[in-house]
Amino acid sequence: MDYVVSFLIGGLVCAAVQILLDRTKLMPGRVMVLLVCTGAVLGFCGLYEPFKEFAKSGASVPLLGFGNTLWQGVKDAVDENGFIGIFMGGFKASAVGISAALIFGYLASFIFDPKMKK
Repeated sequence: MDYVVSFLIGGLVCAAVQILLDRTKLMPGRVMVLLVCTGAVLGFCGLYEPFKEFAKSGASVPLLGFGNTLWQGVKDAVDENGFIGIFMGGFKASAVGISAALIFGYLASFIFDPKMKK
């Protein structure tokens, strides 16, 4: 039953994003930033963890989860290092994921022979 809820929540988030893309003039980049900021705001308000407990992996739709990871990193770094933590916390918390995305994207470019759009 947990899997059904997880898929349902993840699907609802994706459907909401698709509706935003189809029905508004928002470009994909702006919608992505909106999702990251939403994840950070939910983390700040203390709502992301209860949402994650309820939705399981459906809450970790990549951009919402990334926003929350950035928020948690900043929060922890500010607690540890003070004001300077605002600038370094997000980088420390997300460095592994960003590095993996860059490395695997680079490797995939060798395998799949990407071409520029005309």
